[in-house]
Amino acid sequence: MIQFDHITKAFDGRTVLDNVSGAFKPGDTSLIIGGSGTGKSVLLKCLIGLVKPDNGQVLYNGRDFWNSDEEVRKQIRREMGVLFQGGALFDSKTVFQNVRFPLEMLTNMSESERDERVMFCLARVGLEHAANRMPSEISGGMKKRVGIARAIVMNPKYLFCDEPNSGLDPLTSIKIDELIKEITDEYQITTVVITHDMNSVLEIGEKVMFLYKGHKLWEGDSRTITQSSVAELNEFIFANKLLRDMER
Repeated sequence: MIQFDHITKAFDGRTVLDNVSGAFKPGDTSLIIGGSGTGKSVLLKCLIGLVKPDNGQVLYNGRDFWNSDEEVRKQIRREMGVLFQGGALFDSKTVFQNVRFPLEMLTNMSESERDERVMFCLARVGLEHAANRMPSEISGGMKKRVGIARAIVMNPKYLFCDEPNSGLDPLTSIKIDELIKEITDEYQITTVVITHDMNSVLEIGEKVMFLYKGHKLWEGDSRTITQSSVAELNEFIFANKLLRDMER
């Protein structure tokens, strides 16, 4: 379980997150939504240890990430898998080598154990046939699947996905959402997805948190989000639907 309490963060005197609290449970696909500049990515960075909040705490199964020693933080980081927005693949490495990289850096597994784990994860995302291809030889959707394979190769307890559908067509986006949801259910991972895509919210949003100008204005799930009385959230939903209609 991930719990964060009273997270506040400012840059150059401008408050980006203001007293944001919440909790994400194992086996749930939890989404943080909002428009550009609302604090979604900064909150993600506070959770995964890239940005230290000015105030507040982040707890991983009761372990206080920012108030623990470096050894505890390293252990928590080893339990995380992260899918970055652009995929963040190494252009000079094959698909297989990209997925294998965390195992080389962070484990004492034998060569054969690493190879077996990589192929298992590639098979789980349906890309075992692409193991020897370079990133430049695969589609955007395949790159995202490679990113997911790399994110789960360490068998994480916590999975973070930053805009996993960015730049993808609607059909591929649905497939990525389904894959994230399946992996979360199958391995009972605590999954946190940063997105502005309402299709993702309605399809996989077991828990949804809406941020607006650094504040948490609403929290619920995909069943109740369209019944909200929060004007800013309703405006976000309408604008998202309008954009999708224009793309069709």
